Amino acid sequence: MGNTNMLKVHLARPLAALAAAGALLLGGFAAVPAGAAGPKATGPSAASVLNTLPVKGKAAKTGYDRDKFGPAWSDTNKNGCDTRNDILKRDLARDRFKAGTRDCVITTGTLKDPYTGKTISHVRGGNKVDIDHVVALGQAWVAGARKLSTAQRTAFANDPLNLLAVDASANRQKGDREASAWLPKNKSFRCTYVATQIAVKKKYALSVTSAEKSAMKRVLSSCPGQKSVKVTPIKPAGGKTTSPSKPPVKDTAPAKTVKRVRPGAYCA
Repeated sequence: MGNTNMLKVHLARPLAALAAAGALLLGGFAAVPAGAAGPKATGPSAASVLNTLPVKGKAAKTGYDRDKFGPAWSDTNKNGCDTRNDILKRDLARDRFKAGTRDCVITTGTLKDPYTGKTISHVRGGNKVDIDHVVALGQAWVAGARKLSTAQRTAFANDPLNLLAVDASANRQKGDREASAWLPKNKSFRCTYVATQIAVKKKYALSVTSAEKSAMKRVLSSCPGQKSVKVTPIKPAGGKTTSPSKPPVKDTAPAKTVKRVRPGAYCA
């Protein structure tokens, strides 16, 4: 890349951040500028936040559908670039952009994968890098996301706090499993991984299971100083998912005729 193009790349990111700073997501959620690093873990200890999360059994996955979290990779911060490319731009190094996309669509880049510790060369159209929801959508659904509004679920699915560029095979191995069933192979990242899940669950009013909480505590016991990202919890606005009420069943049986006995009549 020539010096002129390099200068354009370095100038484009702060300009894009300024242009997007005032944008809001549906439902009043603040947008995060493209190319900006994720929130810093400078809040309370992750262990103390974990203790504030409700502990519940895993709900049934009935009613779950990806579409209930809005269109995949929406441009929620209205910066002209979808969330997937925003996260690639944030997490990849030495990235190059497709001409004519205003430094949005990344063609190549290098990822230091947090889940495996490997260095991965990303090529657009390849299958080596995925954008992972740290708290998976299916896992969020059974932990209370069914009670969120569509706008809140769309914000959840596109929240940079809950998104990471990662090794595709590790992401697919994880699926929608929580911490008691899956942790990153890269042990040095586990504390950050669990602390991020805790912050996301706190922000979106989601619960943990007892097994999940125990697994998170075991991880955090090796890093008692681990901080959580400071978040403002939302108030679920979707209400409970209920089945439509059935109309009352009408009694179609003919009415019985009751014979009355006149005073003074003889009874058989």
